[in-house]
Amino acid sequence: MHESRLETKCLHAGYTPSKGEPCALPIYQSTTFKYDTTDEMGQLFDLKSDGYFYTRLQNPTNDAVAEKIAALEGGVAALLTSSGQAANFYAIFNICEAGDHVVAASTIYGGTFNLLAVTFKKLGIDCTFVDTDADEETISAAFRPNTKVLFAETIANPALVILDIEKYAKVAHAHGVPLIVDNTFATPVNCRPFEWGADIVTHSTTKYMDGHALQVGGAIVDSGNFPWEDYAEKYHGLTQPDESYHGVVYTKQFGKKAYITKATVQLMRDLGSIPSPMNCFLLNIGLETLPLRMERHCYNAQKVAEYLLAHEKVASVNFAGLPNDKYYALAQKYMPKGTCGVISFELNGGRDAAVRFMDSLEMANIATHVAASKTMVLHPASHTHRQMNDAQLAEAGVSPGMIRLSIGIEHVDDIIADLEKALVNA
Repeated sequence: MHESRLETKCLHAGYTPSKGEPCALPIYQSTTFKYDTTDEMGQLFDLKSDGYFYTRLQNPTNDAVAEKIAALEGGVAALLTSSGQAANFYAIFNICEAGDHVVAASTIYGGTFNLLAVTFKKLGIDCTFVDTDADEETISAAFRPNTKVLFAETIANPALVILDIEKYAKVAHAHGVPLIVDNTFATPVNCRPFEWGADIVTHSTTKYMDGHALQVGGAIVDSGNFPWEDYAEKYHGLTQPDESYHGVVYTKQFGKKAYITKATVQLMRDLGSIPSPMNCFLLNIGLETLPLRMERHCYNAQKVAEYLLAHEKVASVNFAGLPNDKYYALAQKYMPKGTCGVISFELNGGRDAAVRFMDSLEMANIATHVAASKTMVLHPASHTHRQMNDAQLAEAGVSPGMIRLSIGIEHVDDIIADLEKALVNA
């Protein structure tokens, strides 16, 4: 059978209407699903039959969108969550417990940094952060006998560091742990981490996948490639009987879908961070135009980055599409079609100039959000990374005067005109 290209999968994967059924994915806005016999329902609770009985675990609308995202990433299965933060929490907590350890790249989103450094520590899970650009030996040195996960982002938010996925995958697998990669900024349009050795991918679907700032959501996609059985004692939650499901062994019963199945039927059952069917419906609309929008985001960002780089008031620009950028070569390797529409830059006047610039913008919105159709601007040190001290900001690649500019899909000349007026006051 012909393998559809990504643009076609964005429209058709996950849902195929039959005769007389709606062409648009239906919204199954119901908490509950009916069965005719007690045994039919019991088989579902025992994980012996497929079907829907309660939306906290599964819903036809949600599952169709999850299947589409799995197809886009080239994974075997996906799970949708109520936010990107929930996705990262579930992805790690699915295989970690009290007494375990995580190694993570330091230049990650501030909320995820806090999740790993503070919240997980309260649960008895420690995390060691490493310089994203560190060599294999340095990254390896951070591992402990109880390390369960190596975590990083394809494009760091907001530092825009490009991850050397192959290097991280090599280190992770040498230590017998999976590499989990947050692919939010690149999206599967521009980067497919599984093709470079990553094992699990997460997304904040709130960003480019939605594209219109309409819903908050997240996704976890499993490649199905990590050999959990080879490290059965380490990942006993997957390879040994789960007494909360009458002794089911996920790797035995569900094979390559063991990881996602456990996250769904155990973590989602107990913690319940589900997206609503309406939110998944809205997400699906965004996914249909994702390739078109990413092409425009990347084109506009390239033009804006070149403009900023040449401006006398701009001290530096971080954008891997610029040939002089530190991460240009890695971007060409992993994301030859473009990285994303996010740029970070610093003005000569530092923090004060950044504030004057942002307050002078007319079209661009000062907003916490990023990666949407409209151009948005943010000051990370004051906003997303506000909880960090100066040392942590430096470790995360965030300077006090850094401005994060999320380029939308407006006409690029209008974006530059807005920036030009604001730079006069910077």
